[in-house]
Amino acid sequence: MTRVEDFLKLNKNRQIWTISKDQSVRQALVLMSEKNIGAIIIVDNNDFPVGIFSERDYARKVILKGKNSKDTLLDEVMTKELITINRDYKIDQCMKIMTEKRIRHLPVLENKKIVEIISIGDVLKIMIKDQKELIDHLQKFITT
Repeated sequence: MTRVEDFLKLNKNRQIWTISKDQSVRQALVLMSEKNIGAIIIVDNNDFPVGIFSERDYARKVILKGKNSKDTLLDEVMTKELITINRDYKIDQCMKIMTEKRIRHLPVLENKKIVEIISIGDVLKIMIKDQKELIDHLQKFITT
């Protein structure tokens, strides 16, 4: 099974986007739109990850509550229980966490710093690739 470490090696040029918890929801949405991402890591003044803000947070904690995106700070509406992993996790472990916690993004930390974010889409692509490789291997085994 593929590990997060393998994924990181293949995707080492991906940029990680963060924004300060003191910024507005609108500023986060603009950045997320520009970078075509569904969630962004929220950091404190020391660039330490303190939360995540996703499109789901926007829908549930801003729009449905009647808040103004320009006046609402990320610190008020971000998800503060940041669930993280490290390089040693296997991709199936990531899928289990995402399914159980009902989340779509997993930040990868190393020495308390973010080195990557793995999305549910990334996990599915890797799992499909792994399954195809296993099927190919088993077909070769059966035919020999």
